[in-house]
Amino acid sequence: MIPTLCDAPNLEAFGSCRVCSVDVALEKDGKTKAVASCHTPIMEGQYIYPETENIKTLRKNIIELVITDHPLDCDTCEVDGNCELQDVAVQVGITDHRYPKEFSNHTAQTKDLSHPYMTSDMSKCINCYRCVRACDEVQGEFVLSMAGRGFDAHIVKGKNESFFDSDCVSCGACSQACPTSAISDVFKSKSVGADTVTRTVCTYCGVGCNLDVSTKNGEIRSIQAPFDSAANGGHTCLKGRYAFKFYNHPDRLKSPMIKRNGAFEKVSWDEAYDFIADQLNAIKAENGPDAIAGISSARTSNEENYLMQKFIRAVVGTNNIDCCARVCHSPTALGMQRAFGTGAATNSIEDLEFTDCIFVIGANPTDAHPVTGAKIKQRMMQGVTSIVVDPRRIELAKYATFHLQLRPGTNVALLNMMLYYIITENVVDKDFVNNRTEGFEELKEEILQLDIDALEKITGVDRDLVREASLAYADANAAMEFHGLGVTEHTQGTFTVQLIADLAMITGNIGKKGAGMNPLRGQNNVQGAADMGAQPHQGAGYLDVTNPEVNSRYNTFYGVEVPSHIGYKIPEMFDATIAGDLKALWIIGEDVVQTDPNTNKVIKAMESLDLLVVQELFMTETAKRATVILPGASFLEKEGTFTNGERRIQRVNKVVEPLEGTKSDGQIIVDIMNRMGYAQPDYTAASMLEEISQIVPFFKGVKWEELGKNGKQWPVLEDGTDTQMLHKETFKNGKGQIDFFAFKESREVETHGKDYPFIITTNRELEHYNCGAMTRRTGNVDILTEDVLMIHPDDAAAHFIADGDMVCVESPRGKVDIKAYITDEMKPGILSSTFHFPEIMLNIITSDEHCSEAMCPEYKVVSCSIRKSKGKYKEVVVH
Repeated sequence: MIPTLCDAPNLEAFGSCRVCSVDVALEKDGKTKAVASCHTPIMEGQYIYPETENIKTLRKNIIELVITDHPLDCDTCEVDGNCELQDVAVQVGITDHRYPKEFSNHTAQTKDLSHPYMTSDMSKCINCYRCVRACDEVQGEFVLSMAGRGFDAHIVKGKNESFFDSDCVSCGACSQACPTSAISDVFKSKSVGADTVTRTVCTYCGVGCNLDVSTKNGEIRSIQAPFDSAANGGHTCLKGRYAFKFYNHPDRLKSPMIKRNGAFEKVSWDEAYDFIADQLNAIKAENGPDAIAGISSARTSNEENYLMQKFIRAVVGTNNIDCCARVCHSPTALGMQRAFGTGAATNSIEDLEFTDCIFVIGANPTDAHPVTGAKIKQRMMQGVTSIVVDPRRIELAKYATFHLQLRPGTNVALLNMMLYYIITENVVDKDFVNNRTEGFEELKEEILQLDIDALEKITGVDRDLVREASLAYADANAAMEFHGLGVTEHTQGTFTVQLIADLAMITGNIGKKGAGMNPLRGQNNVQGAADMGAQPHQGAGYLDVTNPEVNSRYNTFYGVEVPSHIGYKIPEMFDATIAGDLKALWIIGEDVVQTDPNTNKVIKAMESLDLLVVQELFMTETAKRATVILPGASFLEKEGTFTNGERRIQRVNKVVEPLEGTKSDGQIIVDIMNRMGYAQPDYTAASMLEEISQIVPFFKGVKWEELGKNGKQWPVLEDGTDTQMLHKETFKNGKGQIDFFAFKESREVETHGKDYPFIITTNRELEHYNCGAMTRRTGNVDILTEDVLMIHPDDAAAHFIADGDMVCVESPRGKVDIKAYITDEMKPGILSSTFHFPEIMLNIITSDEHCSEAMCPEYKVVSCSIRKSKGKYKEVVVH
């Protein structure tokens, strides 16, 4: 056992402490030399002596010197018993030291208590550099560094004395790395002596980070990132590590409620179930099953999504089931299914280590998918060729080789330019195209007729820059593409996805390491919700509900006749509700009033229903309009599986019991299924996975007890073998389908652009998640307190707007007042904002326009006008 202080599993060897020193000789019984074992390569013919008297003395001397610079009354050592320094001291046999404290003024430093999640007491610091290296090597933020020399050497936080005022992104990597708690989590000391540590999966984005959750007396005390996690390898963002206090927040819903005479009344579960069943049966009897619909949740488990679609199809008798994939990644699924036959990521995130070119289009991973974003950023900083396509100068654009800053809504035009240069410069992978694809000649014919002058003007991107980027992508040995909602949330979203697939195929970037097409899933289980059949045209396993053979299979499996016609998608549900055709809607964990476009229309739809059932954690804007509210359980209070963006099916283990009065979403659905006459056993993850494996082809070999710590990537074969990479030798469709699509201007701009000349596009911020229902009930709200409007300085000056002024943003749908944040990240004429806070309700101004193929709303192109509105100037601080 070689002791260490400066070493950590997820950091490069550094050799600063020398505690790991060993004696090395080049011949037996030859002269030895003490070297740091962490970064000294093993060579043939070495003789290594890890426990000589010389080495023991050296280690003791080092630890004595380190302890000299450490307070004798360190509460971490004495109270917590959670100090690596103490452990190493015991290991090398040090209980005291010979050196007087006068040598150091290091132990008398002011504590930094400025941050809601992290504290620092640098009197405990031993200058091991682990925090600095974690900030650099894990997060890539470079906030921490060492200043001073000798006894004056100390850690600094950029130019600031506090974490809160620095550029820290609160990921906690430094805290987890620190061996003495000189930097620590606010919760960390409370976790010592925890009863249990439970491994589970984060509830936020689609990266699927594993979490080690410490509990004591049934209460969650802290969260750490396990080093052996395939998804995140000892790293999380601030949401995964810190934003968990919502789980027992006083605002949690803790009783079923029925709205009577305009007010909610608390009722028993039995009364709520009876009321719902009676209402659904009456609506079904009078109007037929298609008068009822359900919206499942990307925040619930695969098993719960499967049960929800089964309830709607087998019990209610309709295909009116959808989920939030409709409003984010439905064009991804459809476009990739058309091109490849499978609508999911082709490669694993670990392939970033093998890529020669990173292509990020319409995604801001460092904010929306922070752990993957940090990995991408690290590779960019290492010099890997990189292309960022985004209307904003996002963080990754600062490190990219090429930033193609296009006008929102012109993805198709820009991708056609890229295809043009790859074809005309003759850098097509002819072998791949000839052997594995069809449709290339038709694409080529159309591409060669394009007017590059017109496309350059449409996109606003210099053609020479596009050419350079295109050739860099095509010339790479392996190019890896990532895209997000900036691709999908457009009227041409599906076509954009298909053109990205064209790029990958004509350059041979499919079916090999470090390449592929990799959508970044926005919510933790949006991939799984679609996999499980929470969509109106495909049942569990993406099987076509209109196919008689598939329909017969479902009928046999569920023991009832299920419908064979396509149901309503979410936008169609709202239209049908307003038209009076849809009478009842059941929503799980989605705040459609705050997050879906054209808020006033959504509110009208909710208020037009005879019955609105909402399963939720909090009283959201949608829940306020419910007929019945059913209090669900958070991810920390249930078991199941989530499928992350790389198709990794991972176990979600129950950490604490559900709050009194609440139930897991799966058990709620089982209860109502039984109440309506369909026999369904009580919810357990293992039993539901067994049922899913019998109907979902790519889950055939998935078993709860065999998923282990890191899960498996589907498709999982019957023998349990999983799949890290898709399409290595063939596509599911046989040959990949290449198609051409011409650019078409958004109808929003064509119709309203003259009167509303600005374009506003929506985005996310690192600190918050979607509607903010969870993160606004944590310390994250102390870091980022409100939605702001990003506006270019020229536009601000033209409208006499200063930082912090209130701005009225108006579209044909309505107007909102929002605080200005002036930044040159935006181009003139382009605005950007978030919709995390219900005080703003930004989606009042967004439109009904949607992808022509998948009906995904066009959040990214909204025509608007701006003017300064009344409001007191206040400095805007964006951390």
